[in-house]
Amino acid sequence: MIKKQIILSALFLAVLFTACKNQPSKNQQPNEEMKKLVEMYTPFELSSDLSHLTENEKEMVKIFFEAASIIDKIYWIEAYGSKEELLSGLDENTKIFAEINYGPWNRLADNAPFIAGVGVKPAGANFYPSDITSEEFEAWDDVNKDNLYTLIRRDENGKLKSFWYHEFFEEDIEKVAMLLRKAAALSEDDGMKNYLNLRAEALLTDEYFASDMAWLDMKDSKMDLVIGPIENYEDALFGYKAAHEAFILIKDIAWSQKLAHFAQFLPELQKQIPAEEKYKKETPGFDTDLNAYDVIYYAGDCNAGSKTIAINLPNDERVQMEKGTRRLQLKNSMRAKFEKILVPISNVLISEEQRKFVTFDAFFANTMFHEVAHGLGIKNTINGKGPVRKALKEQYSALEEGKADILGLFMVSKLNEMGEFADTDLMENYVTFMAGIFRSVRFGAASAHGKANMVRFNYFLEKQAFAKQADGTYAIDFEKMKAASRDLTALILMIQGEGDYEAAKNLVETKGIITADLQADLNKVDAAGIPTDIVFEQGPKYVGL
Repeated sequence: MIKKQIILSALFLAVLFTACKNQPSKNQQPNEEMKKLVEMYTPFELSSDLSHLTENEKEMVKIFFEAASIIDKIYWIEAYGSKEELLSGLDENTKIFAEINYGPWNRLADNAPFIAGVGVKPAGANFYPSDITSEEFEAWDDVNKDNLYTLIRRDENGKLKSFWYHEFFEEDIEKVAMLLRKAAALSEDDGMKNYLNLRAEALLTDEYFASDMAWLDMKDSKMDLVIGPIENYEDALFGYKAAHEAFILIKDIAWSQKLAHFAQFLPELQKQIPAEEKYKKETPGFDTDLNAYDVIYYAGDCNAGSKTIAINLPNDERVQMEKGTRRLQLKNSMRAKFEKILVPISNVLISEEQRKFVTFDAFFANTMFHEVAHGLGIKNTINGKGPVRKALKEQYSALEEGKADILGLFMVSKLNEMGEFADTDLMENYVTFMAGIFRSVRFGAASAHGKANMVRFNYFLEKQAFAKQADGTYAIDFEKMKAASRDLTALILMIQGEGDYEAAKNLVETKGIITADLQADLNKVDAAGIPTDIVFEQGPKYVGL
């Protein structure tokens, strides 16, 4: 094990290097301009009724807030470097916007810098030295270099060196692990107790399999804590590195009972996927539950820029194949995006006669089955190229998000055919899906979700799944949209199954773009003063703790 003083030296050098390479001059954009950027995000208070929790459970939630705040600190280093140095001396609006973006780059504008002197955001964020090249990385002989849980730095001789997260962030990780064990001691739920103890051990070792399996077994807890290095969106260089994040969640028991009904259909839905048999031959684990939650805290990766409204975890393909995943719908933040953003966008860009089909129930269902769809399809290539995630490298996230979006819509349609959602007009799901593209495409080309939405928009345009009306609004063609959805699903699953990196890259580069015509439409939305996303007022005081 690397000695603590070496790790601390490496951390000091890394932060110093980042601070130097991205040292902002304090020549910021005019304050009025920064104020407009801040107003792209509409505030929303994260709260929930905790009256049904026991006193021990409320104490656990307090501990969760402490742990999540430390995770937030770790993510700042991964995404940028020194938060304190960046924020020092900034005016109020620029400081707020930097905190929203976890750095000086606007995540909803292709990571354009908004503070003079910081330069272009490194594709690998701060997971790698900013001067690293693909050729240097590929030629480097290190067994841990592409591990999800290592940071790459240079030693005193300029040579590349990998550090495990639990070593690099040793002091903070030990604090988080201690807090999780403290919460576990208070837990009255055996599943939660086991998960928290195993998660504490996982953070200290960077071995997450056992805690992921335990999290799937945690069925009855009235609350939840998702914590650790999880998603790899931040690493746009290779897509190898997982970034730290945390969610604190309170279960909506009534809605969760409604969703539990749909888990039984997952094996049949896997068989019905519109793709060649060889691309759906895997049988993922189906010990899966669907639940709804109020989220009361976002920390780290999930809080940077655009905010997620649903969770599908674990990402480990071994866990998915053996046991499945959990799909968590974040109902309060989902409703905030629907009411504050999606409905106003629909009033600008969806044809008047189809606006009535934009409903929260359809938005909720589309989002839910997006997460379900992550667990279906294919996780390992059919030709020996290994996991799809590694074969497609930095293109994986955009393709996977695109698959989940489009396959989720197919699943809603298929369930309707099977007699589920019998009281639902599928036009609601399809028109709401179309409106949702305009909402998500505003996140820009810098995010995997934004790229996926642009690919889908341009593909649908080619297939005439929707048409622009004389008044500049859009109307869908139901049958053509169904056909286009099936075709795009088959294309993406083929690329994933073959591990065809070049095909993935070509799809994203040719269709993952905002055309001039689409940009003009998005400008209408901006001119209407519709926020791009939400930003949270959150913490213990908002839930009465």
